[in-house]
Amino acid sequence: MTIFFKIVEVICNVLSIIILLRVIVSWYASPTNILFRFFDRITRPILAPIRRIIPRVGPLDFSPLVAVILIQLIYYLFYYFLPWR
Repeated sequence: MTIFFKIVEVICNVLSIIILLRVIVSWYASPTNILFRFFDRITRPILAPIRRIIPRVGPLDFSPLVAVILIQLIYYLFYYFLPWR
């Protein structure tokens, strides 16, 4: 089961990094930039439901922050509370 947990950990970390990269790229690149569109396609399924619940506050979008926190929380709950670790 150790390899299973390692795979879950890597997936959670990669998703968090991609969301962070999307935020950074969105500051500097236009929405037509290929890099921005790549990160947007990957993160849109994660961020869209959160954006429906948490609206933007002026120019600030807190959905990436909430998504990273939720991803890490799910991983820690999954890792620490399942009996087969």
